[in-house]
Amino acid sequence: MSDGRFAILDPAAGISGDMLLGALVAAGAPTDWLRRVPARLGFPEVRLDVELVDRCGIKATKVNVVLPGELQELPDQPHHHGPHRHIGSLIDLVRKADLSAWVRDRAVRAFQLLGEAEGKVHGMPADQVPLHEVGAVDALVDIVAGIEGFEQLGITEIYNRPVAIGSGWVRAAHGAMPVPAPATSILLEGIEVAPNGPISGEATTPTGAVLLRVLSSGSLPTRWRAIAAGAWGAGGRNPSEYPNALRLTVALSSAEAAEVVLLSTDLDDLSPEYLEPMREALFTAGALDVQVWATHMKKGRTGFRIEVTAPLESDPVAAALFRHSTTAGIRRQIAERVTLPRREVEVTSADGTVVRVKVLEGPDGPRVKPEYEDVAAVARRSGQPAHEVARD
Repeated sequence: MSDGRFAILDPAAGISGDMLLGALVAAGAPTDWLRRVPARLGFPEVRLDVELVDRCGIKATKVNVVLPGELQELPDQPHHHGPHRHIGSLIDLVRKADLSAWVRDRAVRAFQLLGEAEGKVHGMPADQVPLHEVGAVDALVDIVAGIEGFEQLGITEIYNRPVAIGSGWVRAAHGAMPVPAPATSILLEGIEVAPNGPISGEATTPTGAVLLRVLSSGSLPTRWRAIAAGAWGAGGRNPSEYPNALRLTVALSSAEAAEVVLLSTDLDDLSPEYLEPMREALFTAGALDVQVWATHMKKGRTGFRIEVTAPLESDPVAAALFRHSTTAGIRRQIAERVTLPRREVEVTSADGTVVRVKVLEGPDGPRVKPEYEDVAAVARRSGQPAHEVARD
């Protein structure tokens, strides 16, 4: 179960597979785990070297995938000649490997996207796209370890800042190609692109782009706070003008301080028995909280004050309040709501039913409160009083 942490990738200098692996190790993914990945994929002779390097004054972690004969996939180098592997055979290796479903599904999807992009460029079926041996093994390790590294960190929610793509030309098997390379352009579809700044050359590789596609949920949440921000994964080049490195930040949502909208109205012509259906409709429309209390209105009539706490995008909630009450007008105020940090855990009740429990991080320690609907369901099934179920 997630503990509420998520990762933010900052590809201001681009992203490649080795940059992501370095950032994951810098963020706490075990080096021993990383070095075992090639053997688990069927390449026990492949070595992973991990070292600390300097990138424009920033300490960064560099990961190199080294094949027998000290062969490596190097930046800005034309592809090696020699044996090739097809994308389809790499997908088979991923499917056969001992991986969790979360990792396997994303790794298979990454190679499918890679094959579709390269196949579209070269006019061939996706699974028949050939990668030269060094590049194929490098991509296999980068993609599988780049995904599994987040699982090692216990993080499955990932976001990204806009990605720099670079500029100029890159050497390929068929000659020089403009940056971004044709397949990279296709793989970056739907991903927000950043200004390049001082970056020259190929900043984002096809492997880096496809990892963003299968891992990231897109733009950052509106409010968050960093809990670990110093993880940098180094790229192969070391220009003097900027740090060629990918930053990985581990963060928590900061929803405890946020602007909300207060919607309020007074009613004296709605029967009290219809207040509960109205409350349910407001929650369904997105209300965060609904309060109702009795009030005295003009001419001595007894009425009700309805106050609804809603997100800033409150139009659906206001529409529900008009529709499910007799009001002719609503007051609207912007307010800041400050709440305690919260998370949800699941516990198993005596009859084996899973009950959600809200944990609030109070100034004097955690406060716990089981979810009412879950408690009520257990009480109905077991015949036990609800307050005893809640206490248990």
